[in-house]
Amino acid sequence: MNAFGTRTATLAALLATTAGVAFAGGHTGPLKVGVLATLEGTYTVLGEDGVRGLRTALAQAGGTAAGREIELVIASTDASPDSAVRAARKVVEQDGVEIVIGPLSGSEGIAIRDYAKTQPGVTFLNGISGAQETTYVDPAPNFFRFNMDGAQWSAGLGDYIFNEKGYEVIATVGEDYSFVYTQVFGLITEFCAAGGEVTERFWVPLGTKDFGSIIAALPDDVDAIYLGLGGGDAVNFLNQYQQAGGEANLIGGTIMVDGTVLNSEGSAKEALIGTPSAGPQADTWDDAGWQSYVKAYQDTFAPEDRFPSPSLLATGYYNATSAMLQCVESVGGDLTDGQAAFRACLGGLELDAPNGSITLDGNRQAIGTNFVSEVVQLDDGSLATQLVSIKEGVNQTLGIDAAAFAEIGLPSRDTPECKTSY
Repeated sequence: MNAFGTRTATLAALLATTAGVAFAGGHTGPLKVGVLATLEGTYTVLGEDGVRGLRTALAQAGGTAAGREIELVIASTDASPDSAVRAARKVVEQDGVEIVIGPLSGSEGIAIRDYAKTQPGVTFLNGISGAQETTYVDPAPNFFRFNMDGAQWSAGLGDYIFNEKGYEVIATVGEDYSFVYTQVFGLITEFCAAGGEVTERFWVPLGTKDFGSIIAALPDDVDAIYLGLGGGDAVNFLNQYQQAGGEANLIGGTIMVDGTVLNSEGSAKEALIGTPSAGPQADTWDDAGWQSYVKAYQDTFAPEDRFPSPSLLATGYYNATSAMLQCVESVGGDLTDGQAAFRACLGGLELDAPNGSITLDGNRQAIGTNFVSEVVQLDDGSLATQLVSIKEGVNQTLGIDAAAFAEIGLPSRDTPECKTSY
């Protein structure tokens, strides 16, 4: 059980009692924070819930930190790197924000890492983007990621599907970009080390509308098919797969079984019932801290304006915002001296997040807890992820020796190879 509820109360008390310190030190006035989220394109619904998570954290803090009102400047992206950089330039260079929270999508994160290097006076906290390279390759000193990457989100899944589900041979279908490369990287590394075989890897562009040719090409001689799809792509695939009479065992990528898909319209999503997956949360976890966070999310928005439970996108943005609030509070609202004290706080923070304790490594990358789950239908007919097992302390090299991990290569369409040892 984590102490999320206690931390929330403590933070609220600090916000109330230290406001005078902020004013006494002269660090007054609104704190402008830029927010990058996919509010257009195939990942729109994901971005919307990411912003809900951010607003949940702000609501708990009364919209202030160290006596400074948090003023949001929200900029829309469409999951493309170019759109993320345009949005970042707008909030930083035109609106003058001091902190940026975002982005959401994998390749966006790599682009924002590079942009951050050109803006040393601004601190960037990742929203929820999960490409490995963002922090693993040439990281930016002012970019902090309080969520694990896509490979870390696969931790425990390869072992589970091989040893518990009995899936020895699989094929994969995934969106053709950095985050899903990273997801498949984590899956294959563990699954093949356990003795599994991956026969084919299919890649489709983000925003694919017609999956007919992919569905027709799916092999019959496999035990299951892994789906690394999200948002509108996931829903389109499921609808077309159902219409084609598909009956294969499915394995879900993290955003394939997220609430953004499980709460979508139509019955095609029911094909996911029983689907194993892994990621940074499990909807039905009975931990008191998790349940307190879910209630906070529900209380912040009317039922018609949110999901029944926060998606992992909401949780990612919530955690990044919580880290920001705690460290602004810690430094009394003082972001002078190149934000040095604020960044030192972020780098050394042990975040008591609702989905488990999070610390950062030397590249300012999260080490955290991963959850293996299966999709279930609840008594009210809705779908959710049910906890199977928890894997704590997952680092970016997946527990593999750093030198051996580097030898595997960076995630791509063909990397990693399916090998029994790395």
